[in-house]
This record gives sequence, C-alpha cells and structure tokens, in this order.
Amino acid sequence: MRSYNPYIMNKYIDRAIQDLHQHLQPGKVVIILGPRRTGKTTLVQHFLENTKYKCRSETGDNIRINELFETGDLTRLKEFASGFELIVIDEAQKIKNIGQGLKILTDYTEDLHLLVTGSSSFELLGQVGEPLTGRKKTFTLYPISQAELLSQFNRYDLRENMESFLLFGGYPEVVTATDKTAKIEILNEILNAYLLKDILEVDRVKNSKLLLNLLRLLAFQVGNLVSLSELSRTLQIDYKTVARYIDLFEKSFVLFSLGGYSSNLRSEISKKNKYYFYDNGIRNAIISNFNPIEVRNDIGNLWENFLFIERMKKRAYTGMHANIFFWRTYEQKEIDLIEERDGKLFGYEFKWGTKTVKTPRKWAEEYPDAEFSVINQENYLDFIT
Repeated sequence: MRSYNPYIMNKYIDRAIQDLHQHLQPGKVVIILGPRRTGKTTLVQHFLENTKYKCRSETGDNIRINELFETGDLTRLKEFASGFELIVIDEAQKIKNIGQGLKILTDYTEDLHLLVTGSSSFELLGQVGEPLTGRKKTFTLYPISQAELLSQFNRYDLRENMESFLLFGGYPEVVTATDKTAKIEILNEILNAYLLKDILEVDRVKNSKLLLNLLRLLAFQVGNLVSLSELSRTLQIDYKTVARYIDLFEKSFVLFSLGGYSSNLRSEISKKNKYYFYDNGIRNAIISNFNPIEVRNDIGNLWENFLFIERMKKRAYTGMHANIFFWRTYEQKEIDLIEERDGKLFGYEFKWGTKTVKTPRKWAEEYPDAEFSVINQENYLDFIT
C-alpha cells in the first residue's frame, strides 16, 4: 500500500472553513463542532497566528474560566473581555452555563467577536441553543475530506491512495502517519480514549463493553437496513436503551442515520434506517479489521460508507442544501442515496465495480423527472470533490 510523502503531509492542511475572519462579527458567536482529533484546535491556532484581532484564548479545562461562566456575573464577564476584540474558548462544552455567559458577552460588550469549539454536539448545543438563538453561526469540522486534500495533492494522488482512505479514514493524525502500525494505534486511541469516553461521560451511560458491542453490530451492517428490535434481542437489552445509545452515537459524531424516502407508496420502505460511520478508520477499528481490500468481503460496505460521508462533507462545506434519504422497496429494489434539492430528486447508486447498472424500473415509473447516476471508481472524485 502506497503511503504519502511524510515531508509534504507534515505540513498544515488547509481546511474548508479556513477563513474564519469572514464569519466573525460583533454580537455573534461562531461555533465549530466536530469529533475530537479532527483538527479544531489546530484550525483555531492557525487562525490566531494570522488574525488581526487582539485576542484572548481560553480552554474549557480551565477551572477559573468554568467558575467565571457558571456565576454568570455581568461585571466579572465584562472585565474578563475588557480590552480584547476576540475571545476564543476551546472545548467549550466543558463549561457549565456557557450559553448564558456567551449571551451576556454578546449583549453587553461592543465590537467583541466570539469563537468557541466543542467536541460533543449534544453537550455544547444543548447549552447554547436557547440562550444564543439568532446569535450563533455553527460549523462542523469533519475528518479531512478528499476535497481538502486537493490543496496538496492532485486527483492522481488521491486515486493512488484510495485504499488508505478506505481502510484508515481521514483523521488528520492518521492521514499524516507514515506506516500502517502507527495509523492503527492512533485510530484505537481515538476510539477508546476519546469517542467512547465522551459517550461514557454522559449521565447514566456506564457500560463501555455494551457500547462497543452495539457499535460492532452496526459496523457489520453499514449500508443495510437496521432493525433496532433485532439489535435489542441480540444484545439482550431494552429497545429504548438501544435507541438511546444510537442517538448518543449520532450526537457524538460516531454514526449518521439515514431514513428512507417515500411518497406513501405501499411498496416503499420508510420506517427503518441505515447507519453510516463518520470515518472508515473508526469503523474498521471497531471490528479490528485493517486487511487489504483484495482479501476483504466487505469492500462494498467500505466503499458505500466512504462515498456517503465524503459527499456529506462536500454538501456541508460548499453550502449544497439537500434533504437526504435512501430508497428501497419491499421487492428489494434500492438506491443508496437520494438527494432532494432545488425542487428535484437525484438518485445515486454506489458500486465498487464498473458493471453497468440500470435505473430501477419502479423508481423511473414513480419519479420520471428524477435523475439517476451510478458512482464507481471511474467517476467518484467528481461526486465528492
């Protein structure tokens, strides 16, 4: 397996939301969410090295800052911000009452810009949602996308290193690691020390083994319809517990759920979901399988997960607004991804091979104005970059 040139890859990789200056404005809070270790802190540090603003940078780990925001004291918060044009708070989800504190700063300080980051959407957005209504702009920083890598590599290089992305994903430290052993060690650390730890810190979630077993079951079902009842029977736990844990996986950027598209035809499946992992490397770490693609029996799952997530990154970073679904009938005719945008339906079928695939007849009959495309190894870069 080919590896990247370490001299090149150790350089800073420009991210899609690189120019934070254009988003900052007085009275507004810019929030950057995303999984741990996706480069939020590095992005902010790179921004601060080049900013024109007089800045104060703090972290949610700071006990003193926690105490300040928890009190919500107007006088002390104004003193805290006095003389600065920009306040940056990293890992803001760790600060109690962060939303109310940020609201006070936006309401009672002039010409102050605010930038915060958080690794747990269910913690940070839960705190800032209501207090900052109309006062915030939120971005998600994902593992490095193929489009972002085009700042250093051309399309030929991306194709040559496709196997590495399918197996090890796009976390920055993983991408820049120069050998397989290092990549695997980093992925296992991210999974166990960060992603699972974040979920276990949530109240009433105690069983790490159960969480991992549930993730393993979902990892083997990437791209397939998932029955929560079947998962609950397999794990011998309550259906509601399975649903709750999956919801936590979604809110902590481990899983993404996709619902079925239906125009109320009886033959269309819409009550079950599919689940995709935000990163192929994390998915493979969960099942402890980093074997080369030529000896795997799940290459179709890897390919589908890779394309789905990379397309999601493209939509997020380019402002492509779409409702997304899968489409499947009880006769097992299916399309992997449906995008509903600009008043039109676009169907995409993901195939690892290059065999010709016809438009499903039922789809063409029911949605004659919809488009249909097959995404394979020949045209995938046009789809995701």
